[in-house]
Amino acid sequence: MTATTSHPSRAAEILSRPVTLNGLTVPNRIAMAPMTRMFSPGGVPGEDVQAYYASRAAAGVGLIVTEGTYVGHESAGQSDRVPRFHGEEQLAGWAKVAAAVHEAGGTIVPQLWHIGMVRKQGEAPYADAPAVGPSGIRVDGTEGTGRAMTRADLDDVIGAFADAAADAARIGFDGVELHGAHGYLLDQFLWERTNRRTDAYGGDAVARTRFAAEIVAAVRERVPAGFPVIFRYSQWKQEAYDARLAQSPQELEAILAPLAAAGVDAFHASTRRYWLPEFEGSDLNLAGWTKKLTGRPAITVGSVGLDGDFIRAFAGEGAAIGDIDNLLDRMERDEFDMVAVGRALLQDPQWAAKVLGNRFDELQPYDAAALRSLSR
Repeated sequence: MTATTSHPSRAAEILSRPVTLNGLTVPNRIAMAPMTRMFSPGGVPGEDVQAYYASRAAAGVGLIVTEGTYVGHESAGQSDRVPRFHGEEQLAGWAKVAAAVHEAGGTIVPQLWHIGMVRKQGEAPYADAPAVGPSGIRVDGTEGTGRAMTRADLDDVIGAFADAAADAARIGFDGVELHGAHGYLLDQFLWERTNRRTDAYGGDAVARTRFAAEIVAAVRERVPAGFPVIFRYSQWKQEAYDARLAQSPQELEAILAPLAAAGVDAFHASTRRYWLPEFEGSDLNLAGWTKKLTGRPAITVGSVGLDGDFIRAFAGEGAAIGDIDNLLDRMERDEFDMVAVGRALLQDPQWAAKVLGNRFDELQPYDAAALRSLSR
């Protein structure tokens, strides 16, 4: 397959429109999806990371969402090669990344991340820090080696996210994305399987959302009024691909409404395949329902431009070029506002330029070897 749409000029018409997220105008509808790369020794993003993001912005990506970057809490992560968003050297590295993306003509937000009970104790960068979560329960439903969070833990993590957001604004980023998806800490609170608390942070959907909403509110207080706060969430989890936060639009609204009220400006609804309807009786995908229920801008994601989902990439599998007519149909009727592209941009930094320039015959299938370096 050499073309991914039956009407190439239509892609440019639909995707090249600017979009506003709070006070930020993004030049087009294409975002780079956050993808953990582990090329930041000591948690410091270097010149190769600068070039990696800037090259995508230079080729037409309107919004860069960085790989997940650990907030300043000792239990936030488990790899010393994943970038951190705290510390003088780390923030200096990130400031250079933001400047490089701006010089290339793009906008950029860091994805602020705490992995919670996914953490394996004994690993860098803080080997002695315990894994923490709402109830000390892992995504698979088993008790991990960590513990349930205390009131002091909750306050510390809220403060860590707020500090990171304030630092993002200070060093030149255009907004922030809070990682509330895929079974990591914020998602562990949202999901009833991992949140079995009996206090104000557990119980029904609204109570399970309280912790994430308090983080959003704390972030909102520490950043300028026009600084967009994006919240990423998902139904599926790492190691639990069939998991669901919500079985109906009503259940989803119970989760999203408190987040919107707390100050979320846009939602990033993570799915493995963007074209699948989320609830029976409607063709809307998860991002479409998100926009309908909250009135906030929504970003869709999931195997854009490819014919297989990303899970296969971790097994070393590639993916052929896929059709984007369905994506364009949905964007044309304003089902959602932006599309985040992952593996297709990992494979080819020029993907956005080729799509916006009607150069579909130049698109490349995804090769899992692209995961091995930042050099592309």
